[in-house]
Amino acid sequence: MRALVTGGAGYIGSHVVRELSMGGHTAVVLDDLSNGHVELLGDVAFRQGDVRDAETVRAVLREHPVDVVIHLAALKSPFESIRDPGRYFDVNVNGTRVLIDEMLAAGVGAFVLSSSCAVYGVPERLPIDEDAPTHPTTPYGESKLLMERMLPWYEARGLRWAALRYFNAAGAAADGTIGESWDDAVNLVPVVLRATIGDGPPVRVFGTDYPTPDGTAVRDYIHVSDLADAHVLAAERVIRGGETITLNLGTGTGSSVAEVVAAVEAATGRRVPRVLEDRRPGDPPAVWADPTRAEMTLGWRATRGLREIIESAVAWHQGHLHGFRDARPPQR
Repeated sequence: MRALVTGGAGYIGSHVVRELSMGGHTAVVLDDLSNGHVELLGDVAFRQGDVRDAETVRAVLREHPVDVVIHLAALKSPFESIRDPGRYFDVNVNGTRVLIDEMLAAGVGAFVLSSSCAVYGVPERLPIDEDAPTHPTTPYGESKLLMERMLPWYEARGLRWAALRYFNAAGAAADGTIGESWDDAVNLVPVVLRATIGDGPPVRVFGTDYPTPDGTAVRDYIHVSDLADAHVLAAERVIRGGETITLNLGTGTGSSVAEVVAAVEAATGRRVPRVLEDRRPGDPPAVWADPTRAEMTLGWRATRGLREIIESAVAWHQGHLHGFRDARPPQR
């Protein structure tokens, strides 16, 4: 299998590229490096560019014929999207449109979309299955939902697709070669680790009065390597002609902010500095997945829990206290 991975130099994308390579597949990466790091890729064909640039996408597909496109290139901060919704609709929605038009023009019909549990907004019931109502509470979530809604309209032109709704990706590769940057991180795990073993500010805990067991928000944390494995399985399924499908990728278990903090303290032997603040607008109290459909259709399930997530993240960050200046290319 030959795959174009957009956003492949990013945190999740680099793990997808790694999983493809480990499975004997060939990856080509298109990334504008606004949030990516080419150091994560090793010996992989790479082109720096924006998916909104039709000529760049066209050139990559001409130079590197592929069987499937795995689309991860997108902006991802829910709270930044509230401040600048237009940018999110341009990059995420328009970028997806340009990419699909160009891949179909090049004769590539198989497509795997990086989507998000943010499409659900505040869930009406837990766990969340794929048939739950979609009510995004941020422009980021709305942009992901619009990306999904495009896909059926392209089926008449030959598009075969899988949309993967991520829950909260975290952790790092088991060998410590690739992981998540904490320099501009907004995700909880790298923020907590930077505050604990790095030089970051105290962790801001937004909300301690949620209707959850300890009052802090609950999320479904999925190891990034499990997430990457699901992408490869989804790509293989789409190439084989499997029906179009939308899947939740999560563990089926929620962990609170307080539990994540406690897990980091256990793994590092250090106290996590923190400050307690009011809830943020748009933050649901609790979100976790029903991943049954992914298991039934892909034969996939998450194999790592919160302890493995935190331990792998600690190992990565302890070896990269100065960010990607410390990175060494992954071994293939």
